[in-house]
Amino acid sequence: MLKTRPRPIPSAKEARSKRASGQLTPPKLPPPTQRVDVGDAEIRLAQDLLFFAYRDFTTVADKVLEDLNLGRAHHRALHYIGRNPGITVSGLLAILRITKQSLARVLNALLDEGYVVQAPGYEDRRQRLLTLTEKGQALERRLFESQQAKIAAAYQAAGPQAVQGFRAVMRAMMDRGARDYIDGTGSAEDA
Repeated sequence: MLKTRPRPIPSAKEARSKRASGQLTPPKLPPPTQRVDVGDAEIRLAQDLLFFAYRDFTTVADKVLEDLNLGRAHHRALHYIGRNPGITVSGLLAILRITKQSLARVLNALLDEGYVVQAPGYEDRRQRLLTLTEKGQALERRLFESQQAKIAAAYQAAGPQAVQGFRAVMRAMMDRGARDYIDGTGSAEDA
């Protein structure tokens, strides 16, 4: 059996000499993390910021919806049906987290007005697959464009690091199913 001798620990003078010559590199440490103030005042401010940002973000689309006798629930349904052509009713229910009765009212209005069509599922004929019609696509695009300028202006004003920080905070507030859905690794039903 071979006996190994422990490596001698260099003296401070030897370590400085090796470091200066590039023979000794300091260990890689993770960058220090700053503690974030999460006291009541900071959380109340965050709630205010979220509320006012949501209010002002949705107001521009509300004006378009109001002219069509539609509301925010219709907008959310149009958005997710547009982002997921062929989404099942159960998938849409899971994303929106509303009751079947509430979704039925929203979908009936969108179907009646010709914004959405439904078809039976490919494998399970009991499923209803939802898709936007051309009229629905045009409305969804109009709603998107009404909010696009607001988001783009905010992103430009805040800068790329702030945008990354915003995304990190939003993702941290979501549950895992929603994050997986956003990342494209999870289903609508699990969102």
